[in-house]
Amino acid sequence: MTDPIAARQQLVDDRHYKYRGCAPDGDDPTVSAADPDVSLDAWGPYTGDGAEPQKARFDREKAAKQICGRCPVLALCRTYANTTTVDADGVEHLVEPEGVQGGELALTRHRALIARRHAVTVGTGPAAEEAPAAAVVRDLSEGRTPQKRAVLEALARETDPELVAYRAGMDVRTANWHRSALVTMLGLDKERATRDQLLAAAVDQGLLPRSTRIRPDGPWAYAAAPTTDGARQRRIAPGRPVQLILPGLEDMPRTRRAPVRPGRPPTGRGPASTPRRRAGLRRRLAAVRAALQSRIPFAPTPVLEPAA
Repeated sequence: MTDPIAARQQLVDDRHYKYRGCAPDGDDPTVSAADPDVSLDAWGPYTGDGAEPQKARFDREKAAKQICGRCPVLALCRTYANTTTVDADGVEHLVEPEGVQGGELALTRHRALIARRHAVTVGTGPAAEEAPAAAVVRDLSEGRTPQKRAVLEALARETDPELVAYRAGMDVRTANWHRSALVTMLGLDKERATRDQLLAAAVDQGLLPRSTRIRPDGPWAYAAAPTTDGARQRRIAPGRPVQLILPGLEDMPRTRRAPVRPGRPPTGRGPASTPRRRAGLRRRLAAVRAALQSRIPFAPTPVLEPAA
């Protein structure tokens, strides 16, 4: 792991550091030295009142990244921005967690950090080869909080995200956040990990008792957590198209349609089957009408006698 202090010093000591694009202009210190039309605020986080419009944020970040692309110290700045520090609790954080640094967004740097953590946890990739053996052991104390225990217990009983959140006593967004945190904490792949894998890992690590009864997923496994594209309700079906699941209809997978023979209309749609379907519908309606009449007592309508 690169020392952040050494990386920062190497960046500042470079002879081209004073020519960087994000340096303040000599005549107007509020704009960029590389482009007077770009404010220095383009590289930092938004600090205005309210929410920043999405288009304004995209334009600001695009302008900053374009200037970074032709910066003479781009590589050194990116190396420093991706260095990390460890706090008193043993949690690793980026030294530059916000803004555009080294031509990369804060979200890009955080995703790279999560990927390195995952590589160290599962023991694959160059990060795992360079990391010491003790770094593979993760602290699971956060996984034993009442909120995460409630989410795991609800996830063992339910499959639908809304029902999981209801049993855990929180909203869907908060429950999904805890599920994502548990997936990362247990070293699982956020894109491919299934609900069964998450619960099995939780049982193995002692986050859930082994006597916990887990409701099976069925033929198509549920995703353990929302994906990065925001898909929250989905099943993982290898080799098959993804099926969107509606609340309360999780156990109704789609079936294949029968092939249509040449010269013969599809079943249930041709003119020959229409009278048969109508007759069956009339019989069902008659049965329902008879059942309702048998339950409702019949009261004869009084006949009014004509006045004398």
